[in-house]
Amino acid sequence: MRLDFAKMHGLGNDFIVVDATHERLKLTSDTIRRLSDRKTGIGFDQLLVVEAPSHGAVEFDYRIYNADGGEVEQCGNGARCFAAFVRQRGLTTSDRIPVHTSGGDIALICREDGQVTVDMGVPDFAPDALPFQRELQTERYALDIDGGRVEFGAVSVGNPHAVLVVPEVASAPVDSLGPTLETHRDFPNRVNVGFMQIVDRERIRLRVWERGVGETRACGTGACAAMVVARSWSAVEDTVVVELTGGELLLTWSGPGTPVCLTGPAEFVFDGSVAL
Repeated sequence: MRLDFAKMHGLGNDFIVVDATHERLKLTSDTIRRLSDRKTGIGFDQLLVVEAPSHGAVEFDYRIYNADGGEVEQCGNGARCFAAFVRQRGLTTSDRIPVHTSGGDIALICREDGQVTVDMGVPDFAPDALPFQRELQTERYALDIDGGRVEFGAVSVGNPHAVLVVPEVASAPVDSLGPTLETHRDFPNRVNVGFMQIVDRERIRLRVWERGVGETRACGTGACAAMVVARSWSAVEDTVVVELTGGELLLTWSGPGTPVCLTGPAEFVFDGSVAL
């Protein structure tokens, strides 16, 4: 069996995208890990799968697998690549593409300038939404880790995020604190960890330790989480530029009960085929 794919990226967060609208793709976790290896495989952060719609309100189902082979609920950078892929492949001519993910339905809006806006839905701060083992929802939480106290905000934007404020992202303990917090027992499904530097009320710098992947050059849902956490603390305005290692995303969120939207690029790298 051969697997046809497109290699794509959003600000350096890279993917392979597969059209499975006519035949459901069945890959084991071991196969996905092997394909994601950057020395012996194709190399990618996530595998994105385009499937036929599971209900009438959407055009496609959108499935996401991390490099470790685990399926996850949401990926904002991947969603932009998904939109560019289905348009480029002639699977749709829609400018607004509703899709279903395991984290809920979202809408992808293709813009005339080639960028894509993703309506990620309404952020959910309830601990059960992540899940996070706390009975009460608060603006800030704290955990004792490695002899120190770590404070953070927590939110689900279709997948779970913990967001910490740091003085400088360049010196943030991403490689040490990221995996420790990701696998903390109070996050039974693990968690993505954002390290956020608030530059001013309209700009954030961010590095993200992604669950099941490690640090990536960009994380769309991480950018959403950082922005809405900072906004919930009244630290930023409702439109914010988020600087990631791979580039910038534009985030908008008007506050509780409203959807968060991110806008950014989606780039094709090459088409390929691999024997399984």
